[in-house]
Amino acid sequence: MPFIEIKHITKDYGEGRGNFDISLSIERGEVFGFIGTNGSGKTTLIRQMMGFLHPDSGGIKINGLDSWNDSAKIKKLVGYVPGEIAFPDAPTGTEFLKRQAALLGLRDMRFADEIIQKLQLDPTAALKRMSKGMKQKTAIVAAFMTDSEIFILDEPTTGLDPLMRTEFVELLNEEKKKGKTIFMSSHMFEEVEDTCDKVALIKDGKIIAVKSTLEIKHNQNKAYKIEFETIDEYLRFTGERFDFAEQREAKNQVIVKIHDTDINRFLSALKGYRLKFITEIKYSLEQYFKSLY
Repeated sequence: MPFIEIKHITKDYGEGRGNFDISLSIERGEVFGFIGTNGSGKTTLIRQMMGFLHPDSGGIKINGLDSWNDSAKIKKLVGYVPGEIAFPDAPTGTEFLKRQAALLGLRDMRFADEIIQKLQLDPTAALKRMSKGMKQKTAIVAAFMTDSEIFILDEPTTGLDPLMRTEFVELLNEEKKKGKTIFMSSHMFEEVEDTCDKVALIKDGKIIAVKSTLEIKHNQNKAYKIEFETIDEYLRFTGERFDFAEQREAKNQVIVKIHDTDINRFLSALKGYRLKFITEIKYSLEQYFKSLY
């Protein structure tokens, strides 16, 4: 049985907003990315997973627990970073984290301190005066210090600078090595590509694709950028029967699209030319999903 099972979830707010017949399966130990633009329905689904919203139809189970009927148990089981952070009334970040730890029966704060150091957070600051980035870091610490088996993260790097995003990706990959199950929504393709085993794309509340990130990276359709030594070499090659995505005569460069089945013919043809360089243009998660959009 999948560790997280989402079956035919619909939550209709009207005017095309909400979730519509969403079904997803996440296995134990899998890191699952949930990609979509703002307003595409990511947060609506995550709130239903956490038991904050009741679906119009369908159901969600997390480790065998129903997300609505067993929501109190799920909240104790899951490390959660909400999309919109609203802290309870606590004077400082330190006090908030202590209260959260007491609520969850957590006595050892060493792991929390490690994350605080990694994210360069000063938790002694007043919660109300914290910047968006500091609040985000505090929420991440609160979620991960529990060392939960499951993490549900709604746009967790919102408000973080590029350096802290890198630190967060490292933290996520460390948890992945421990066998944690992670469901993360994002609109940042790079962080999803660097961490997730599988990715779903949501558009207008509907799932339009679910793919393995490994499958996307090892796409059978390749692209190569080539620069020739002379204009004559360039012109001769453009007469070859290949699929040219771009031809840059001023630079003696071409970008060629090659399917794996045609790679031997391509390499064989190149032996007759003098090249300055050839490089593969890596196919990215962003390119894949933009092609679907």
